[in-house]
Amino acid sequence: MKIDVIIPAYRPGAEFLELIDRLERQTLPMSKILVMNTRSQVDVEKLLADRPEIQVVSLEKNEFDHGGTRDRAARLSEADYLLFLTQDALPADAHLVERLAAAFGDKRVKAAYARQLPKEDCRELERYTRNFNYPEKSRIKTAADLPELGIKTFFCSNVCAMYERETYLAQGGFPRRTIFNEDMIYAGGLIQSGYAIAYAADAEVIHSHNYSGREQFHRNFDLAVSQAEHPEIFGGVASEGEGIRLVKKTAAHCLQIGKPWLIAVLVWQSGCKYLGYRLGKAYRRLPRGLVLRCTMNRAYWEREDAGEPRK
Repeated sequence: MKIDVIIPAYRPGAEFLELIDRLERQTLPMSKILVMNTRSQVDVEKLLADRPEIQVVSLEKNEFDHGGTRDRAARLSEADYLLFLTQDALPADAHLVERLAAAFGDKRVKAAYARQLPKEDCRELERYTRNFNYPEKSRIKTAADLPELGIKTFFCSNVCAMYERETYLAQGGFPRRTIFNEDMIYAGGLIQSGYAIAYAADAEVIHSHNYSGREQFHRNFDLAVSQAEHPEIFGGVASEGEGIRLVKKTAAHCLQIGKPWLIAVLVWQSGCKYLGYRLGKAYRRLPRGLVLRCTMNRAYWEREDAGEPRK
């Protein structure tokens, strides 16, 4: 089994080198680590100059795309499996790659994603959200789960996810130009094609963010734009119910731990998420100036204004 690791990098911090070190200590060795470096004031090529086993491909900032850059890397690989990670996702132990790969023992499985554990500085609400989205129990998801899970059936995160490369190429890979959410777009296509997605709860990475309400607004705007642009995947699939369930369970958790004041923070953040989501769904009816104020990815819209086609 040949496995290549692909990591998009942009202004990486100290966690990036720690990620590389932890990958090199994995029980299941990798064939290659490929870093897709968006040029910045951090010289990634120099940073990794003493690591000849790592291939660095550099691109300009206006060339980066969430789907296109990852797809370009996938097509540079000749491995059997592709492991995508973000630059701030740290393997929790030396068994991450081994346990993700084990999920493909079920021949239906063509994608597997890891459990995300909160960092030490993770705030309470985000910590609970992590546990809600990444529970302790593993699960194989197929189209038969759509009535129960709705859009969560398609959930897969390129923070840490492995894909069978042969199927990836046959399915067409990630969309070449997408604002966000390339992992779920591709995973939705897998489900629709009769394949399965594995959530491997025993494969763990440490990854979390303490986003403000404003940041949540921007993220959910772009998330909704990605769904609106891919009705062939998300059209007719229930999505908002899962968010409501999360809010209700988080509010109950705040009461259970004796911190009812956190419900006010929850209401604010949830309102920001919902507003961003609703505006993103309706982005085609919004003035371009408002779209640019709502998005967290202005470069995406600038490429559209320049006439770059979707693929």
